[in-house]
Amino acid sequence: MIIEKGEKIHVVMRRTFESQVQRHFAGAVEEVEGAIVRAVGYVFIYDLMKAQYTKKAEMRTTILDLSQSGYIVNVLPTSVVINDLRYETVNREYLAVVDGKGFSLDVNEFGSKR
Repeated sequence: MIIEKGEKIHVVMRRTFESQVQRHFAGAVEEVEGAIVRAVGYVFIYDLMKAQYTKKAEMRTTILDLSQSGYIVNVLPTSVVINDLRYETVNREYLAVVDGKGFSLDVNEFGSKR
């Protein structure tokens, strides 16, 4: 597997249906077996009322089968602290995951600009 134990990942879980909840996950990989990854981290859910992603308060362990279609996986720098991640609109142009310390990952699904 290309993803290794100890790496930090950000996973976009693509929606199958338009009405499906938009979920993202950011965490650290605990175990890897083939394309199956066990990771500990946070789930971010898109809140329609606030029009923004909200981090669930509790840390959770999740199992992801990355061979399934529908996952976009980004490997994060080792310096990123998962607990510090949040979503932010940058310059009113695109959505990014940021840590407040210089890390920024553009996750805009609608092109390079909104």
